[in-house]
Amino acid sequence: MKISISGIRGIYGQDLTLNAIINFSRLFACFIINNSAITVKKCLVARDTRPSSNIIHRTASAAIMEQGVDVIDLGIAPTPFAFRESTRYGNAMIITASHNPLEWNGLKFVINGRGIFEDELESIQQQDTFSSTEFGKSFHINSRYIFDMLELMINNGYLDDSRKNTNAIGIDPGGGAISPFIPQLYDSLNQKFFTVNDIAGISSRSPDPTTDDLLELRKLVLSNKLDLGFAFDMDADRLVVVDKKGNKLSTDLTLLLCIASTIQHGAKKFVVSIDTSNAIAHMISKHGGTLSHSKVGEANVVKQLIEMNADAGGEGSSAGFIMPKFNMCRDGILASSIISSLSEDLYDDCIEIASNYSTIRTKVPIESSFQETVIEKFEEKFKEKSCQIIKMDGTKILIDDKSWVLIRSSNTEHAVRISAESTPDKIQSIFNDAKEKVQSIYEEIK
Repeated sequence: MKISISGIRGIYGQDLTLNAIINFSRLFACFIINNSAITVKKCLVARDTRPSSNIIHRTASAAIMEQGVDVIDLGIAPTPFAFRESTRYGNAMIITASHNPLEWNGLKFVINGRGIFEDELESIQQQDTFSSTEFGKSFHINSRYIFDMLELMINNGYLDDSRKNTNAIGIDPGGGAISPFIPQLYDSLNQKFFTVNDIAGISSRSPDPTTDDLLELRKLVLSNKLDLGFAFDMDADRLVVVDKKGNKLSTDLTLLLCIASTIQHGAKKFVVSIDTSNAIAHMISKHGGTLSHSKVGEANVVKQLIEMNADAGGEGSSAGFIMPKFNMCRDGILASSIISSLSEDLYDDCIEIASNYSTIRTKVPIESSFQETVIEKFEEKFKEKSCQIIKMDGTKILIDDKSWVLIRSSNTEHAVRISAESTPDKIQSIFNDAKEKVQSIYEEIK
């Protein structure tokens, strides 16, 4: 079981058991009760469409009510819905493992409209549970997310009052939590759409659109001559874009399109994770904006967005777009709506900028006890090639103004993650060298 600010994740029935679900749900309920900074002592609960999510939803809700906290039941709902509603109802627990394989599941914690920080994760685990004499109640609600997003789009000029949108798009929700809401969402945007894998809980592709080939969506776009295609992960915080030629765009380019659109509508200050492509820094600098970097992880990006009062940001590795004044989480739904409103000239500008950079990411399964040593030895072996070393999160080796390698422990899996970027003609060599070094170091020390 993996415990981090990204949540509690594991393989259901193996390391993630119902006993673990009960324990963490009780702990989170007690954290809500005991934390003076939390003014609303309620907990919204939502879930994705994984096979195990229903039983976990019921179990977690019961454990929360057992501690005397009321449950606001959102049912099947995307993570962005839950974050948005948590600003009205207080806190939230989302049953999801996001993009992980179907046999995985987990709990994602939200307080005061945002994900938890490191000190709060530690505090949750240190709570003392108790037997309450007053049990919480359960209330079902429907989300206002779509209405709120439509208001945001109109008020900020992404859509005019007539809501005219001439694009035709393809949607692949992967059978995830956004599936039941697709008609309402895109009808409200007055947008013509076609779908595949749109039945909740049923999908022919993997939960992670960033690693899947998305063959059905690409075929849908080509056969219907659509302008764009959008694929979501199980809880719709991740988005991947397919262009009108049926090409799957990189995650960094997806984020770049979102950032460019916000720039077009007045945004100036941004935060992205340290593993994000320099193409985004290029775009922001070109338009006179400012950019800061954070550690990898949604909560880390959000924390810095809040501290800097930034307009937008995200993570290139997951195409995770965040607009904190609307939602303090990666929001694939908002991202899809913003990208579909992008002008053709700015879209082409993004494609041109991104063509100068190529990014490769992978993970190497490494036992947790060896990860720190592997990262330290990797730095020693790569030091001679570096012009700068950044140790904000793992070790990032800057090779030149367009080339870098980052190695860090995963927040969500038992692995070390390797990210590398350079020009298209140099990236494969740099990446291969980095991966071979990591694997050889691990073989030497384990």
